[in-house]
Amino acid sequence: MVKVSEIAFIRFAAPDLVRMERFLTDFGLVRVPTEDDALYMRGSDRDPWIHQTVHGEAGYRGVGFSVERADDLERASRLEGASSIEDLKSPGGGACVHFVDPDGFSVEIVHGREPAEALETERALPLNSGGDCPRIHEMQRVPKGPARVRRLGHAVVHVSDFSTSAAWYQDRFGFLFSDEIFLGAEDNLVTAFMRCDRGSIPADHHTFLCLGIGPIGFDHAAFEVEDFDAIMTGHGHLEEAGHDHHAGVGRHILGSHIFDYWKDPWGHTLEHFTDGDLFDATREPRRQSVEVALGTHWGHPPIPG
Repeated sequence: MVKVSEIAFIRFAAPDLVRMERFLTDFGLVRVPTEDDALYMRGSDRDPWIHQTVHGEAGYRGVGFSVERADDLERASRLEGASSIEDLKSPGGGACVHFVDPDGFSVEIVHGREPAEALETERALPLNSGGDCPRIHEMQRVPKGPARVRRLGHAVVHVSDFSTSAAWYQDRFGFLFSDEIFLGAEDNLVTAFMRCDRGSIPADHHTFLCLGIGPIGFDHAAFEVEDFDAIMTGHGHLEEAGHDHHAGVGRHILGSHIFDYWKDPWGHTLEHFTDGDLFDATREPRRQSVEVALGTHWGHPPIPG
C-alpha cells in the first residue's frame, strides 16, 4: 500500500476544445499555456494543472492522485497491476505510475510536479453574525465574474460493484472511510465517502467515491472556491453565460459543504463547493442511509449523474 495525500487532476476528452475552454473559464479555471494540443486548466492554488481535456470523443478519461515522496512512487510501481514509473508529460512535469481499476477507469499516482506560482484571488472578509461582529470599518464588496476556483477537491464515479472497487482503492492507496452508505438494509453498502489518510493532518471529508448504483461511468468532480459569496457570484456568472445548471445552491449533510453543480457542454457534472468538513486519521467511519447521503440542510438535493 501507498498512501495518497490528495487528488491531483482529472482528465476528459471533448470534440471542441475552444468550447470546453469557454465553459471552464466561466466556471473559474485558468488556461495553462502549453505547446501540447491538449487543454490544461488550473486553479489559483499552486497545482500546475487540475483539469485536462484532449481532443476526441467526449468522455471521462481518468483521475490522478498525489503521493508525498519519491519512494512512495517507487513502492506504487511494485503494486499489483502497476506500470513502471513514467514521465508525466504535462505542465509541471513530474512522474507517474499508471493503474486501471476494476471497471477500466484510468488511475495515475503522481509525484514531483513543479508547483506553479499562486494566482491572486479575492480573500473573504470576516462575517458579522448575530452573536459575533469582527468586521468593523470594512465593507463587503463582492466582485462580479467567475468564481475563482482554488483547487480540485474530489471526484465520483459509478462502478459495477462497490465492495470490489472500494477494496481495490483502499488496499493500494490507503483511503479511509468517513461515512459508509447503505441502501435498504444496513449491511447493503452501496458507496462510502473516502478520504486520504494523512495521519494527524486534517483531510477533506471525501476525496473519492465509488458509487455502486447507476450506470458505470463518471458522476462528478468538485472544485473548491473561496466562500459562499464566490458560490453565488459564480452561479450568476454561469447563468448569465447560458450554461446548463444541474443542482444547487444547497448545503450537504455529509461533508457539510455548500454546493452548486453545473454541466459542461458534453454533460459532465462539475461542482463548486466551499466550507467542507475536515478529519484527521483518528475519526472512525459512521454508517448512514442513502437518504442522508443525498440529503441537504437546505436547498434542493442533487440528483446523481
